[in-house]
Formats: sequence, structure tokens, C-alpha cells
Amino acid sequence: MKNKKILIIGVVALFTVGNMNAQKKPYLDKTKTIEERIDLLLPLMTLEEKVGQMNQYNGFWDVTGPAPKGGTAELKYEHLRKGWVGSMLTVRGVKEVRAVQKIAVEETRLGIPLIIGFDVIHGYKTLSPIPLAEAASWDLEAIKKSAAIAADEASASGINWTFGPNVDVANDARWGRVMEGAGEDPYLGSKIATARVKGFQGETIADLAKVNTIAACAKHFAAYGYVEAGLEYNIVDISNSKLYNSVLPPFEATVQAGVRTFMNSFNTLNGVPATGNAFLQRDILKGKWKFDGFVISDYASIKEMIAHGYAKDEADATAKAVNAGSDMDMESYLYVAKLTGLVKEGKVKEALVDDAVRRILRVKFELGLFDDPYRYCDEKREKATVGNKANNDGVLDMAKKSIVLLKNDKNLLPLKKTGQKIALIGALANDKNSPLGSWRIAANDNTAVSVLEGMQQYKDNQLTFEKGVDLLSQKATFLTETVFNTTDKSSFDAAKTAAKNADVVVLVLGEYGFQSGEARSRTDLNLPGLQQELLEEIYKVNPNVVLVLNNGRPLSIPWAAEHVPAIVEAWQLGTQTGNAVAQVLYGDYNPSGKLPMSFPRNVGQVPIYYNKYSTGRPIDSDKNVFWSHYMDVEKTPQFPFGFGLSYTKFEYKNLKVNKTAFAKGEKVEVTVEVTNSGNYDGKEVVQLYIHDEYASIVRPIKELKGFELVNLKKGETKTVTFTLTDKELGFYDNEGNYLVEEGTFKIMVGGSSDKGLESDFEIKG
Repeated sequence: MKNKKILIIGVVALFTVGNMNAQKKPYLDKTKTIEERIDLLLPLMTLEEKVGQMNQYNGFWDVTGPAPKGGTAELKYEHLRKGWVGSMLTVRGVKEVRAVQKIAVEETRLGIPLIIGFDVIHGYKTLSPIPLAEAASWDLEAIKKSAAIAADEASASGINWTFGPNVDVANDARWGRVMEGAGEDPYLGSKIATARVKGFQGETIADLAKVNTIAACAKHFAAYGYVEAGLEYNIVDISNSKLYNSVLPPFEATVQAGVRTFMNSFNTLNGVPATGNAFLQRDILKGKWKFDGFVISDYASIKEMIAHGYAKDEADATAKAVNAGSDMDMESYLYVAKLTGLVKEGKVKEALVDDAVRRILRVKFELGLFDDPYRYCDEKREKATVGNKANNDGVLDMAKKSIVLLKNDKNLLPLKKTGQKIALIGALANDKNSPLGSWRIAANDNTAVSVLEGMQQYKDNQLTFEKGVDLLSQKATFLTETVFNTTDKSSFDAAKTAAKNADVVVLVLGEYGFQSGEARSRTDLNLPGLQQELLEEIYKVNPNVVLVLNNGRPLSIPWAAEHVPAIVEAWQLGTQTGNAVAQVLYGDYNPSGKLPMSFPRNVGQVPIYYNKYSTGRPIDSDKNVFWSHYMDVEKTPQFPFGFGLSYTKFEYKNLKVNKTAFAKGEKVEVTVEVTNSGNYDGKEVVQLYIHDEYASIVRPIKELKGFELVNLKKGETKTVTFTLTDKELGFYDNEGNYLVEEGTFKIMVGGSSDKGLESDFEIKG
């Protein structure tokens, strides 16, 4: 009885404190709606406090140590204590997050909690494959689960906001950030963007209140994937047709999925930096799409408008960013320094500040931060969640699904599980750091399972390892240039001896993990360093080569495509890389991945993509040179978008359209039979493409408009049905109006963008 009384008194005390807080700070009243609570909070805020919510700082001191003294760190610390900081980034771990949140909540006048941001790009500590690799799975549920695993670990470590997903459509492999996106196609990109948002945030905005979800951020808005020459931070110069039909659809898909934040991009569009682009941020995003979350600048991109030549000085850059709709300043320090004065001078309307702050507060309320600022600060949960078995199992599953079989001419794969002598060659095969890929700043170095470790699990073969050649000449980091070995061949002979004595050679080559990602543009897409020479030397002594590629972008491998009998695109697969590769090589998992980006024959073809446009002279109709072609190489890719083999075979037949003519708005039903005619159970990504043969704006020669991942046992046949609606059959004109026009449509259904069964139908008015 005594214990019950104590419990009752404690509950009453908590209720009383809660009521007192609600009376003193009415916006803490949980019985009111979020909008009502914002309405109560905004009038209590000074202009400086409002501007403070629009200010984001990077982590700047050891938050568990003494307060900083001197320099910018002390200034930032004082701003934090005044309530002039709305968000911090790269602060991670429960102990650290709790320390900064405590200052914001308990030492400031209004106690507005911080939102804690972090680049959770393909995992937190337990890493999934890089996003481009995940896209190769075409498995939306697996991709959503991968994002959910990342959200679970990040939220357990105090983080409640990720700067992902990257939904930039990109078709230029020279650009290092292709590794962050879903490839070259807006339809596939839109589906994956939706899956990733829901994986991070949950199915609905209400799920943000759960402790294991985090706010997502669609980036980079907009057109960053089309930087000229694939050069990082470069300008973008594209048509309105490309903007509306290729760039914007994945972003709009994230809005429809409930994404809570957007990040603008470093590039210019129509001569205006995206950070100061009102057309993008106010007219389209907040206007046409009715997005009610908030927009954050990319790192210092507000200040960089001065270097672009768009803003005269810091005050001008600040005014242009706010007026254009950029709500939060990431690390330019300009809003906190300049915006209050600009409002008082009448150069920026306070109503725009209020709108930005309302948007930021809305997301904080949705995350439940006002109700419990320390809800992400549970050390027991952090310890139990980060790196646990379930998360490792999840990323292993994702890694296996991301692998693409590009070639298997001699049926070298799958490897035999007994009685084979296998030479495993390549420095990357014994590397535990590179497979983690780029953008893994929370993960510990050397925590990947190497390919060597994965293959050593299969103990009934004779496995010999030789590095062949060092890939790097010095250690690579996220912040430094990657320097490759171009002179030391001292390990070639040992590798050749091992290869000569083996039945099969597994050669692991590719890019180092930090060779792709931000600021990693390339003009050469061949194998870097001495790897091509090693490949050719090994092939001379033993042509039974299985080439395993570890890379963050499409590579140019014409020699390998012609000579090497088996090629496996294994990307950078994260923590469980070695186990995933080994299970595919040995046939315990039948590869089912399909390329999300075309692989060029050489860099001179780039940008190259499947959904290109025809020309007036697409083929050699007159048997002369005056047609669209290259003199020195075919104009087709080495491996096209949507391509990927299996250890089994799939046959397509009986493609049918339910009618020959349809009215606008009427659904078109397409069916096809798919048979597993090989010797293994397997999965096939059945793909549907359309071509609008004539339109008011020229349409691509083919466009992906449907796909389904089908499981088929050997000998099994399934009928796959696709339904096409106005959403799939229309397009945007140059003013952004959506049109569905009369005309003839061709359709193609198959296992790749380069071939399949064909039919057609007509749309009539």
C-alpha cells in the first residue's frame, strides 16, 4: 500500500509539473494540434530567436567537455545558449546529443529543442550497399527495409534527421555522386525515392513520432545530376523538357510520400543558383506541390552565391536565399549574422521568416521533440541496436540482391563447392575498408567482411590469395584525394603463379571506396592504377577468370567485356560485402540484379543512357556516313540499363494488350508470360517500356513505365500484368503542364532495356 501511495504521489507530481509547464509555455500543451502549438509559440519568439531556428551549425567542440573559449567555437556556443541555433549536424551518439540538447532545452529562454542532422546515406554504422547498388536490386521492399535499418541505428544514437535520400537522376558516370542516387531513370528513381522516404520516416507522417524513425531529406533540388562534364559543383544547363520530365518527378514523388525536408543544390539552373532560385523553391516546391516541410541549404551554399557571381555580398546572399525559399542555413553563418538586420531594414519581410520558422517547428513537433527532447537519447537502446545481428542480416540480404551478373559465357559460375583450386587475386579482395564505400562517416574503418573472409567460409575448396598489386600508393580518406599505385608491380609474379596453378581465378578489381562520392569526378572510367595490366597478365596464364567489380559508378571495361568469360558487378556493398559476394559466387544466392545505369564502352560516349531521343538520321538508311554514329565505336552501351543475367534462364511469350485502341483516361492492361526455363530457381525483373511515336514534344525512344520482381522456380511459368494509366502515358510540356495526347504507342516487355517482346496500341480522343 505504501508503494502505491508513492506511485500516486509521483504521478500527481509529474502531472502538476506538466500543467505548470503548459501554463508557462502553452506550446507544450499536448492536447492542442501542432498548428495550434506553433501559433502559441511564434508570438513569444523574438526576431533573433526566430532567425536562430533558421541557423544550423556543425559540431564544433567536445560537447561532453568544458565550454569552448575563444574563436568561432565560443561564438557558436553562445548562440546555442541564447537559442540562436535551430539544428546541429554531425553530433552523434547518445551522450553527445544529450549534452547539446540539454543546453538548447534547459538553458535557453523558450527551450526549443534542436533537430540533429547527419548524413545517413547508406547506413549508420551497419552499412548497406551504396545507394546506386541498392537501386540495382529493383527490390523496393528491400530498399525500404535498408533505409529503416539505417533509421533505427541512427535514431538509437541520438540522430533524428538524415540528409537523404539523394534523388538526383544522373546519366554521366564521370560525376562521383552517381553512387548516392538511383541511376539514370526517373520512373525507377521515383519508386526508389518513395521507398527510401518511407523507410526512413515510416508509412505516414504520424510515424515520425516513433522513436525508431527519422526525418528524411530529398536532395539536391534541383538538377544536380546534370552538372556539365560530370564536374562537381559545376553549372547545369538543361531544357525545360528535361527538367520537368526527368529531374523533377523523383522529387515530387518524395513530396507525395510525405518527405519532411528538402536540400537545395550547389548548381545553377537557368543562370540562378538553386539556393537562390525562387522558381524551384517557391513556385514549384512550396507552390505547385504544396510542400509544407522545410528547405535547408547545402553546406555553405548560401555564401557560395557570392562566388557564383549572383550575390553582391553576404547581406545580398542572405536576402536572396530567404526570399527564394531557403528556410535553414547550413554552415554559411549568414542568417544568424545578417537576417535580423535585413528584416529591420525592410529588405526581407518578417512574414517570410515566420513561414520558414513555422515549417521548421512543424517538423520538430512531428518528431515529438517538444514532448520529449531526449526521446532519442536512450543509451540502453543505442547499445542494443547499433550493429546487432538483425541489422547485419538485413544489410547482407540487401547486398546479395544488389549484385548484377554481367557475363557468364563458360558457365564458370556458380563455383563448385568441392574439389576446385581457386586463386583469389586483387588487393580489394582482402580489403575491409574500401567495400564500405563513400559517405559512411559514422562507421568504423576496416569493419567490412572482405571477399577473402567470405570465400574462406567455403572450406572444401583449395583457396589461394595473392594481392597481385597494391591499388593505392598512400592511405585514402574521405577528405583527401585518392592516389593510386602506377609503378609497383612487384607482386605480379606471385599472382600469376597462383593463377597458373588454379582451376578458376576470381579477380577482384575496381575503384577504391573513396574514389566515388562528393568531389570525386573522373575523366577516365577505366580500371584505375595497374589493375588493367594485372587483369591481362592473369588472363594470359589462365583464361578461366571471374572478374568481380567493386566500384561506385559505371566503369568502362571493353577489354574485359570481350575477353573475360565471367563478370560480376558487386559495387561497394557495405558491412557484409564479402559474405554477399561469396554466396553469389558459390550459388547459394542466384543473382537477380539489373543495372540502374548504362555502362559505356569508353568515356567518350558519356553521358550515355537508354531513354535517349531519336534524331532525324538514327540509322544508316542510305549506306553512307551521314547518319548519327561514332566512327570508332558502336553507339550502344557496353551493358545497357536494366541488364542483368541469372544462373537460370527466363523466356518471355504471349505479350498481349487487352485492346488495340483506348480513350484518354482508360486503363491499358498488358500481360506477358514469363517462364524459368533453366536449371535453378530464380528471380527476374520483368520490365515494361513504352514509346510515344509522335507527340507535340519529341519523346524518348523508350521509357520505363512498369516493372515487377517475379520469383520463379525452375520450370515455372507466371503471367505478369501491367496497368498503364494517364500517369504513365503522358508527359510534361515546356511550361510544366501534364499532357496525354492522341497517338500510337509501342510497348516492349523483357528483361532489359535493349530487347523484349513488342506490341502497340492507340490512344484516341
